[in-house]
Amino acid sequence: MASTTSDKATPERRAELLQNLAETKNCFAQASKSLSHAPTLVAVSKTKPAWMTRACYEEGQRDFGENSDIDLVNKAKKLADLDSLRWHFIGVMKKTEGDDLRRQARMRELTTVSNLHAIQSLTSIEDANIYNNAIPAGRKIPLNMLLQVNTSGEVQKSGLQYVDTETEAADSPLFKLACHIIEHCPKLHFQGLMTIGSQTESLASSERPNQDFETLKKTRDILEGMLRGNPAFNERWGDNGKLLLSMGMTADFEAGLQAGSHIVRVGTGIFGARRMKQ
Repeated sequence: MASTTSDKATPERRAELLQNLAETKNCFAQASKSLSHAPTLVAVSKTKPAWMTRACYEEGQRDFGENSDIDLVNKAKKLADLDSLRWHFIGVMKKTEGDDLRRQARMRELTTVSNLHAIQSLTSIEDANIYNNAIPAGRKIPLNMLLQVNTSGEVQKSGLQYVDTETEAADSPLFKLACHIIEHCPKLHFQGLMTIGSQTESLASSERPNQDFETLKKTRDILEGMLRGNPAFNERWGDNGKLLLSMGMTADFEAGLQAGSHIVRVGTGIFGARRMKQ
């Protein structure tokens, strides 16, 4: 899928964008044929202008993701007339010394986006509490939360440690966070797990099973078994008794779907290369 270097709202750039979207949807449909569930394609626009999101929406795309909370809030305001649009926040608000109050203010502002459907990058009880306390009283349904898992072990990646056994999971930050949301955050809903795998596994996905995806699936299976073992948690997590998996991006979303992913996140393949902010 080729991309021009300009993001100006020209007829040519719009046509290219919509061709990319159509090609992505076709690949998405083909890779989803063997699934027993209906997966979700999240179009991740990152630094791209709001007109591109609107153009994709007009072509039937409904789920959109942003890595930047500031970009998501700003675009949500510009696109407030798009009633069926669902926003997914997939980025990380990193803590910096002396900036904690500002970070919390940004987290609170993010929750004011009325059509914010999910936050796919939660990693701490502290942040869960901030989001839960910030949810506006007028919001009718809990905000979906996916916990980010570092399946590759790369130090530069965010995410909680994956688990291999129930014994290991019982005292893990991942399981403790899941239980905390269920027990103490009524305005949040623990929906599933998300991972950003390694580039090595991504590039090899067409030749062999992606080990990051397999690790996330195993972690999911362990958590599901433990959650089902607590009757007090019934119907308070996941979707119809199953934790959703968000795994697969532009380079490996087809492999993600073939591995059973419920959500894939495609940015470059639809919108073109990310633009670095000046």
